Parts: sequence; structure tokens; C-alpha cells
Amino acid sequence: MHIGLIGGIGPAATVVYYQRLSAEMRQRGLPLEMTIVQADAPTLLRNVNADDRRAQAAIYANLIDRLAAAGAECAAITSLGGHFCFEETVEVSSLPLISGVAPLDDFFAQNGYDTVGLLGTGVVMRTGLYGQLRQTRAIAPANLDTIGAAYQEIALSGVCSDEARAEFMAAGAQMAAAGAKAVVLAGTDLGLAFSDQQTPYPVIDALDVHVALLADLASDRTELPKT
Repeated sequence: MHIGLIGGIGPAATVVYYQRLSAEMRQRGLPLEMTIVQADAPTLLRNVNADDRRAQAAIYANLIDRLAAAGAECAAITSLGGHFCFEETVEVSSLPLISGVAPLDDFFAQNGYDTVGLLGTGVVMRTGLYGQLRQTRAIAPANLDTIGAAYQEIALSGVCSDEARAEFMAAGAQMAAAGAKAVVLAGTDLGLAFSDQQTPYPVIDALDVHVALLADLASDRTELPKT
């Protein structure tokens, strides 16, 4: 299956999606058919902060039309923060839209993570991944606004400072102490902060769960999920 990705939100996350999906398909010994289109991170952040779901969905719809014209058979948003208007986008999308949020709940349940701590945009943390976790309790850091602002900064710049990295690590430790069985990188740029870092708590990169589903679709190992 030809995979379409909406990238650019932010650029670092797009690169990681490309790298991990390509590596997974090489490991499977299969070619990867993929097209990436470029969205605009500052525009997305303005729409997220204004909760303007229809405006962002219209932008996505235009980009998905380009993916369809290039031969893509499904589309995915390479940003969990960018999923804030997922349902609105499904309504206007010319291709099946593959959620990065929906597969996480099953993954947590299957691995015994009944409570998880979230790191990502303010809206992701505040809403517990948009209220889509049915089997899992989600908690957010006490300094949610500070962490959300720090995340937006690295998403736009593609760089994580030592100060921001320390803030994320401390927030993870605080949530683990509050009962989280694992800390979830629910922002696709957070690999910049946690790459090669040792933590006293389990860390789950939500991007890996999404990539695994996309690789199964690209390999024709699974059917398109209902959205």
C-alpha cells in the first residue's frame, strides 16, 4: 500500500517518521511506497491554540488531495498535537486517515500500562490524548503549561536545549511518582529530548506504535482500520 504522510509539523518529527518507516520496511525486505507533503507548523500551532478545528481540517484536506493525486492510498498526520482536529479531517478527507492515537490504547492495555503519564502539547496533556483512551488512565505533569510551551518550542525549532531536556525528564519523574506505569512521548518531536537518555521509568514513544501500524499497511499485512 502506498502511504501518504502529512509532514512539516514539525520537521524533526517528519524526518523521524521517514527514518523509522524506511528502516522497518528494509528489515521486512520490502520496498516502501510513500509520499510526503509539507504542512506549516506555525499555522498548525495557531489553529491548535485557537481550537480552530475546521480551519486546520481544510488545510489537511487540501494536502490529502495532493497525496491522493500522487497515488497514496491512505494518509497519516505526523504529529499527535496535529490530531486535535482528527474527526473533522476524516469528514473531508479524500483518503482513509490513519490515527496515531487510536492504536495507543490497545498497546497500553496489552502491555499492562493501566496508568500512563503524557508529555506533548498542552492540549494533548490536558485532554488525555483527546479523551480517546478507553482502557487507560492518563495523567499530566503538574507544570503542564510550562511543559507544553517547551514542547512547542522544540517542535518549531527542531532543537532541544539542555534546559528543556531537564524539564521533560523531571516532569516524567514527577508523573512516575504519581502512579504512571510509563511515560508516553505523546509529541513526535520528543525524541530530541529523550534520545540516548537513561530514565528510571519506562518510556514509550507513541511514534513507534503509529509507525508499526503504517508499516503493516505498507506491507499489506493488515487492512485499513475504520476511523
